[in-house]
Amino acid sequence: MENLAQYIEQTVLKPNTILEDVERVCQEAVSHNFPVVIIPPFFVAQARAFLIKSDVRIGTVIGFPLGYNLPEVKILETELAIEEGADDIDMVVNIAAVKSKDWESVNKEVKSIVQICHQSGKIFKLIFETCLLDDEEIEKLCSICNDLGVDYAKTSTGFSTAGADVETISKMRSWLIPTIKIKASGGIKDKNLLQNLIQAGADRIGTSMGTKII
Repeated sequence: MENLAQYIEQTVLKPNTILEDVERVCQEAVSHNFPVVIIPPFFVAQARAFLIKSDVRIGTVIGFPLGYNLPEVKILETELAIEEGADDIDMVVNIAAVKSKDWESVNKEVKSIVQICHQSGKIFKLIFETCLLDDEEIEKLCSICNDLGVDYAKTSTGFSTAGADVETISKMRSWLIPTIKIKASGGIKDKNLLQNLIQAGADRIGTSMGTKII
């Protein structure tokens, strides 16, 4: 498998992230031709300055990492992130609503954020946190993604009990329409797993280990 760099979204989301970490991942993305960096919302404007002469996209996270923020808070987070210069919005689904089978609330929230992103020409990724969900819940979220035109369905935050695995990626690929891509994330630290996830159907890989893997 050639050109693995094109799949990697170089990520730094640890709680003690500092500006030097953000500058480093931006430099790594430029050096290795990673298409996206994923950074905390606090640093989006600074990352835009670091990448001013680059085609690397800036991604950030919304409702991270637990997802149960009120929709109004996620909407404001998204609007501010876009104003600061974010190109990609990775939002954690309301896991509490999913586990409560409150699909109306889930659908309404996702629809609102998708509209904000697409009206601004931005990419929207919905983070499922698959390790906390059963197959029925994952399939239902895939159906919502299909209905609302989500750009990417994403497996994990990397902050829960487990990250991406090949079996779940394969199932998501079977439940999603072809136009919706998959981002595998969480615990991806070596080339073998990265390649297996891509072969199973992942279009992007979120990892803090992109430089080491390449």
